[in-house]
Amino acid sequence: MFENLQERFERAFQVLKGNGQITEVNVGETLKEVRKALLDADVDYKTAKEFTQRVKEKALGQDVLTSLKPSQLLIKITHLELTDLMGTAVAPFQPKGNPFIVLMAGLQGAGKTTHSGKIGSLLKEKHGKKTLLVACDVHRPAAINQLQVLGEAMDIEVYAETESKDAPGIAKRALDHAKANGFSAVIIDTAGRLAIDEVMMKEIEAVRDAVQPHEILFTVDAMTGQDAVKTAKAFNEVLDFTGVILTKLDGDTRGGAALAIHSVVGKPIKFVGVGEKMDALDVFHPNRMAERILGMGDVVSLVEKAQQVISEKEAADLEAKIRKNKFDLEDFLSQIQQLKKMGNLKDLMGMIPGMGKALRGVDLDDSSFKKVECIIQSMTPSERAKPELIDARRKQRIAQGSGNDIAEVNRLLKQFQDMKKMMHQMTKGKGGKRSRMAGLSSLGK
Repeated sequence: MFENLQERFERAFQVLKGNGQITEVNVGETLKEVRKALLDADVDYKTAKEFTQRVKEKALGQDVLTSLKPSQLLIKITHLELTDLMGTAVAPFQPKGNPFIVLMAGLQGAGKTTHSGKIGSLLKEKHGKKTLLVACDVHRPAAINQLQVLGEAMDIEVYAETESKDAPGIAKRALDHAKANGFSAVIIDTAGRLAIDEVMMKEIEAVRDAVQPHEILFTVDAMTGQDAVKTAKAFNEVLDFTGVILTKLDGDTRGGAALAIHSVVGKPIKFVGVGEKMDALDVFHPNRMAERILGMGDVVSLVEKAQQVISEKEAADLEAKIRKNKFDLEDFLSQIQQLKKMGNLKDLMGMIPGMGKALRGVDLDDSSFKKVECIIQSMTPSERAKPELIDARRKQRIAQGSGNDIAEVNRLLKQFQDMKKMMHQMTKGKGGKRSRMAGLSSLGK
């Protein structure tokens, strides 16, 4: 996510390295590179120019604090301005109303139907809502079927009228059905087009008027840059939507939409889609995104993701095992499987300060773990508990059973022993330290 933008910002701040003070010349050179980075990320020229001008005005004339170098001060100012550019604070999403009604809007291909399912899953799993999905995309035949498949997978009812083309009427009847059957949340998927047209806008406006939604969420493809912002402006003029879902943020995005959409349209980004799974939907935090763009990581989000898959008790039990040097291959396999539940591996690693740069250009995904999992799963329970039992004969059997050679088995065993030793050392010391893995769940509580 935003790898190119991170690299360009990093190069820009190199201009100030070694300088004892901020001057108009070195700030000008740095911000020239920052402006180029924003333009390359497909931020419009006006937004990029105004952004760098604000940073320049705040940077010039400031005394550098004794604890800060000029480059650090400019990064701090840039971080604050990036946060402000993207919305300052987390936008609220409060499912109130009986039922709570969400209208989904956006162009075809932006992920609107998929994210209708994701919002449905969010309301059901995290807010305890009895949720109804409504198929009001009457122009794309596959849309109704797609929503039905998603609903079946999540055990969420889908209201559809396959023979009707009256989207406002379907929405109104779906709302009556929801009220009559005790549904506390309704998500309405609407039709998208390949481009904005008058018929599309009139139809979705009529759907909105028929159901009076509490939230109107505009889904937009993060990979479309300035076009995403222009589309958002057009939809907002008609719908006055309440927030944005930025989709495909886990893809090869330049980041222009994330940086500029709030500033240009005046509406907050509420969620970001970070994968295909129904739980791959994150609340948008402007300050955390600014930190990631500047290569500062996002440890808070990493901790929150960890808390979703590992309980505090599990973390404490794991810490105790590590402290007693009893962490075994079964525990290691369990940690791998929990890590995979947290999301895209490279995205997770990028949340650790400094790791984004280290992983630049590295092809890292969940398949990276498959070989390790296969090797461990080819071991007996006693071998996982006591790797020292694994002699040459056992290695041969494990290699054959996992489809690998003995060298791969040896490599895993050595890496495991090195990691086990390091984790044990991390728990030593005055008062004891929690291991990074074991302590993730309890941080921030």
